[in-house]
Amino acid sequence: MKKLVYLLIITVLVVSCKKKDYVTVSGKIANKFSDSLVIFHPQKGFERVINVDENGNFKDTLKVENGYFFLSDNKNRATINLNNSDEIVINFDANDFDKSLSFSGKGAAKNNFLLVTKENQQKLISQKDLYDLPKEEFDSKISAYVAEFNVRLNNKELDTAFVAIQKTGISRFEEQIKKMHAEKLYVKTQLAKGMPSPKFVNYEKPDRETVSLDDLKGKYVYIDVWATWCPPCKKEIPFLQKVEADYHDKNIEFVSISIDSKDDYFTWSDMVEEKQLSGIQLYANDDKSFTKAYRISEIPRFILVDPEGNIVSSEAPRPSDPKLVELFDSLEI
Repeated sequence: MKKLVYLLIITVLVVSCKKKDYVTVSGKIANKFSDSLVIFHPQKGFERVINVDENGNFKDTLKVENGYFFLSDNKNRATINLNNSDEIVINFDANDFDKSLSFSGKGAAKNNFLLVTKENQQKLISQKDLYDLPKEEFDSKISAYVAEFNVRLNNKELDTAFVAIQKTGISRFEEQIKKMHAEKLYVKTQLAKGMPSPKFVNYEKPDRETVSLDDLKGKYVYIDVWATWCPPCKKEIPFLQKVEADYHDKNIEFVSISIDSKDDYFTWSDMVEEKQLSGIQLYANDDKSFTKAYRISEIPRFILVDPEGNIVSSEAPRPSDPKLVELFDSLEI
């Protein structure tokens, strides 16, 4: 009999210590928007629809690949972290989702960490003129944000895998936001009105003659950076031709710089001939120094340079925009 009792005790201990291979999700939704709650991960091909009763209550169990998922009531969405063996309780008001969303139970610490991180990050990036701050002030603000993040991350309730991912995430966030600030500061300072324009040197015309920006000093230069494969670029061509015709005897040169690849050289040169493209048609020949200096990530891009070679506008109006003629008139071109 004693052996049977001991065996029963051991069995209970083994069962109670065995780690669950599923997540229990439960909670209540106030002012529910839908009769269901969805937990999903598109890349993993995972989706689980959980029924919500008439009082807003829900409960279900699901097996997951530990990690991050989306939670949605078909109106609101949040990122959550789930591990098998979690017993997480989720409550929120569908009419005030961001402020009311809360987690309790096993696995709550991770998700409450994510909630605070989201709130703090929104406060940070929504600050007016954040990216206009001087470098030292901006770096100090970001360092303070990262330090607070790491203090919260030093929580014994957070598992090591979650902490490792968050450390990687905060490092990437810090790197990216500082890069964004550096780019915006560069544009604000180096590409500001009155600054010397970055230069293109010895870009080829279809007849193989070369032209540099310095060759055009003494006149305003309206530059169109484009490519034959770019529909919005080609859409501007008729407007550009009209503006060129209207200002052909004025103190301004119209320069179109093709950034087509070497494989498309003849596509470019043939188009110049067939469409009778006017102005100074140039081919960058894979030289990215000019586009990189102007931080050109999208085309078409239009630039206006003054007769001294200084920037008037690093993002000038398009030929189709009436503001371009207004700008020319204001400069008495």
